[in-house]
Parts: sequence; C-alpha cells; structure tokens
Amino acid sequence: MKKPAFSKKSKGPAGAGATDEAAFDPAGPTRTSRTSRTTRSSGSSGSSGSSGSSGSSGGTKTTQSLLAAAAVLAVVFGVAWQRPPATPAAADQGGAATSAQVERTAAVCPQPLQGLTGSTVITAYTPPGSGGDAAAGAGWVADAAAPATAPTAAPSAAPSAPAPAATGAPAADKGGAPADARLTLAKPGTPVVAPAANSDNAPGAGAVATGALAPGFTVTQTTTVTEQRGLGLSGLTCAPAGTGFWFAGASTAGDRTDYVSLVNTEATAAVVDIKLYGDKGLIDNDAANGITVAPGSSQSVLLPTISKGQVADLAVHVVARSGRVGAALHAADGSKGADWVPSSAAPAATQVLPGLPADTAAARLVVWAPPEDDADLKIELSGKNGWFTPAGNESIHVKAGMVAAVDLGKVTRDEVAGLRLSPSDDKHPTPVVAGLRIDRAGSNGKSDAAWLTGTAPVGARATVADNRGGGPSTLFLTSTGEAATVRVTASAGTGGGTPTSKEVQLPAGGTVALPAPEPTGLNGSFALTVETVSGGPVVAARMLAITTKDVPMFTVQALRDDHSSVKVPRAAQDQGVVLR
Repeated sequence: MKKPAFSKKSKGPAGAGATDEAAFDPAGPTRTSRTSRTTRSSGSSGSSGSSGSSGSSGGTKTTQSLLAAAAVLAVVFGVAWQRPPATPAAADQGGAATSAQVERTAAVCPQPLQGLTGSTVITAYTPPGSGGDAAAGAGWVADAAAPATAPTAAPSAAPSAPAPAATGAPAADKGGAPADARLTLAKPGTPVVAPAANSDNAPGAGAVATGALAPGFTVTQTTTVTEQRGLGLSGLTCAPAGTGFWFAGASTAGDRTDYVSLVNTEATAAVVDIKLYGDKGLIDNDAANGITVAPGSSQSVLLPTISKGQVADLAVHVVARSGRVGAALHAADGSKGADWVPSSAAPAATQVLPGLPADTAAARLVVWAPPEDDADLKIELSGKNGWFTPAGNESIHVKAGMVAAVDLGKVTRDEVAGLRLSPSDDKHPTPVVAGLRIDRAGSNGKSDAAWLTGTAPVGARATVADNRGGGPSTLFLTSTGEAATVRVTASAGTGGGTPTSKEVQLPAGGTVALPAPEPTGLNGSFALTVETVSGGPVVAARMLAITTKDVPMFTVQALRDDHSSVKVPRAAQDQGVVLR
C-alpha cells in the first residue's frame, strides 16, 4: 500500500462553492428630521413665517409616518389572526413535545486508500417500518466533489443537514440522487452494495437519504488489503459531518502508519486543527493547525508529519474551527494488522467499550484525561454473569492533559466481554476518552488488529450494514445496568432473502455474543438491526471476521442509536410576538 502523503488532495478546486457576504451597517445613512419651534431673528420680516411653514410641513410628515406604521401593524395582526398555527393533536394539548421522523440524514465516508491489492465496498441500508411513502424519498452515496453551483438561498430551519448538492452531483435524476452516484437506495428493508473509488487519489464519499429513506439510514465502508503493508480488514460506519472528533489509540512508533482522513462535502471551505496528545501532554506543531479543506475535497494527513518523533500512544482531537468535515483515523501496523480507529463518544467520566472476542490474543488500553484534572479509573469487564475486575489490571491513573496506556494481555480468558472505565472515587469524576486495540492471531502466527472505543447505548434502534453469510458476523451485546431484552433483525440480502428476527435476554451487567442471525434464502450481504425491547441500556458491537490468505482478518463496529426521530415542540398562537 502506498503511504498517503501529507495533505494529499483529490478533486474540488480551492474556493469552489464559496459565496461572498455583504456586511450590513446598522448605523447607516438613515436620518431623522426634527421640526424646530425656535423663531430665528435675521432682520427679515419673512423669517418668522418661513419658520412656521417649516414646522407645519414637518408635522404633516410625522403624522403620515405614524399612520403608515399603524397600517402595517394592522396588516401584520390581521394576517397572524387569520392564519393561526395548525391545531395540535389531542394528545399534545398539554404542551409536551411530540416525536416526528427525521426527513433527511447525511453521512461522510473517508477516502478508501487500499493500495494495489485492496478493494473497498460501500453498503447502504434503511430499516423498514419508519412510515411514509418510499417513493417520496431518495438515498444515495456519491464521491465527494465540489457542488456544481454555490447556494443562493438562505439556510433551512435544520442547519445540521448539509445541502443535497454537497454530495457533488453535476445533475440529479428524478429521485434526487446525483447522476454519477455510486449507489442508490430504492426502498427501506433492502441493502444496496457497490464498489468505492479505487485509486491512490480516491476521494471520500457523501451519503444522503431523504423522506421515508432517511430514518435509520446507515452506510458501512469495508476494505480488504492482502499485501503485507496494511494487511487486514478495515471497516467503519460512515458518520455525519461535524466540528469535533476524538480518537484514542493512534501511534507514530515502530511500523505504524496512521493517518487522519478529512473529507469536506459541504459547500464552503473548512479550516481544521489536529491536536495530538501523548504521555507528555499536547504535542505542539504549527503544521497541524489551520489545515484548509476546500469544498468537495479530501485530504489525508500522516500523523508522523505533524508529530515530533515517535510516540507509542496518542489521542487525537480533530477540531474544525470553521465549516464542517467528516473525519476518520486509520491505523496500520505493518503486517500485524490494520483498521479504522472509531471516533469516541464525547469525553465522559464513564466509558463502555463493547466487542472483545473470546480469542483476543492481546489488548492495549489507551486513555486521555483533560488538562484540568487527573483521572483515577477502575477497569472492569462484563462477562456472561456480570461485571468483574480483571486480576492484575484493576485500575489506571492518567495525568491531566496526558495519555496513559496499559497492556491487558489475554484479558478475556476465552470469554467474550465488554470493558468499562469508571471513576475510582464517585466524588471525583473526570471526563476521559478511551480506546482499546485488540489482536487476534491464527495458528500460523499471522494476525490482524481492530480498535474499540467508548460508545453510547443502542437506544431505541441501531443498525450496521455489510454482514456476510456463512457465520463471519458475530454480535456482542452488553447490558450496562439492569437486565434487558433486545430484538435482533437480519434484513433481506442485497440479492434477495427473507428477513428474520429473534429476541435475546441479557443478564444485568452481562455480555452475550451470538452468531448473527441470517435471512432465509440469503443472497448477498445483509444488515443487522438491534432494538431495545425492555430493561436497562445496552451497548452493542458487530465483528466481521473473514480469513483471507491464512490471515484471520477481522473488524469491529459499535452500533449506535440511529436517532431516527426528533422531538418537535408544540407551537402556540401569540400575536404579541410582532411587538417584541
């Protein structure tokens, strides 16, 4: 695999899609005329009359202005009275917010840098049962490129959703998808798969779903590399563009080749800072600040080019000081394995990392603490019967603003598990970011690596796409509190099949691993959806394991709440708003 060059760019000229904004001066040229009541003596008999005439004229203008203002207010009040807001449903008369399905979902996939022997596939899926007419929506994945034209309209009421043109389409078909989209999603319940761009300059991709295809829209990107450098299976769930991303477990030591992928699918340029933290704190480097990512462009930034010397364990904070980007971190450890390091949940006093396989050969925990305070944390594992403390690895101390790491070895001892970090003293909680590298080895000594991270519960529903038939997909479910019941559904396949579901019982604090249920008559790959039926919060992860050329390749993705519905506040009529 070729090493990505520092700030390598693909597609999208700088400044494309930018717009100019005219400044408004509130202290502009408007002037107020005043009528003088003072009679000037200039020695002329006409002076007094002239002054009086001026006052009369000024009074008339003032009266006209007041009458005009009153007329405008009358019109505004009349319109507001004649067109009140829609009457809320009876259940909403109490003033509580109601739930509504999201109407647009967008995500960004990183550059599929796979070298000469690699291949990358992208799979998109929307769970069924969200309601609405599928014909009224569209879903697609397209290479990131600058929008064809700069937007001229004001932003919509939902600023978190980028404009559809941001996915880089010179034209769109009747369904709203770009004419050059890599894949289009026709209906909920059936996943679609397609190859990603395949070259050293391959761009990232933008994914958008609207209407009935928006709730729960999920896109998974999976890369297989068979050459020695970068050998392994790399997978991730494409995430929405944002302004801040945390990663723990990167490195610039030994044979590691780690890089940050930045993809801008927005209509305006983004300016990004990449902050690196090691065992001595923040690594200051001007080359890591002020990285401009043009609209529709992709850049890969090698960590050694913005670090100072070799650092064994790093936490990475990507911050967009202007604009928004999709950010992802890829780690490759020579012939020992490679994968995407998933972005962590926001810094929190307790972090839960699901997805440790029973045959874990080695595990290394990396934790970052904020500059404000040290962190003393308990290390616990969730086994089949609940939480317990691993012997010899009961705790970890992290100095303020620094990174600490500990080798856990074969910590699972032939049982599946989830890992939890929590304050040693409940009265001294410190928000942290955590990542865990896990290695699996075959009988021939060949191995692959994957990275886990702190994640949020699956909530009402969470989905992961690109599961393969024949048993390579394993689902890890951890109940972080009281006992819980979840429903696991396997979708139809990309080429056909009948969906199937099953319910799984989880003991309090326990972890259950099960081979992913497969649809009847499966043809192609399929999606897995997890829904919380009852009980406490549940975190989940999916492991995809495929042996290729005698290498036990695998990748692990956490399942996170798809936030397919939003709270809509109740509106009430208030004509007095025009006076505020």
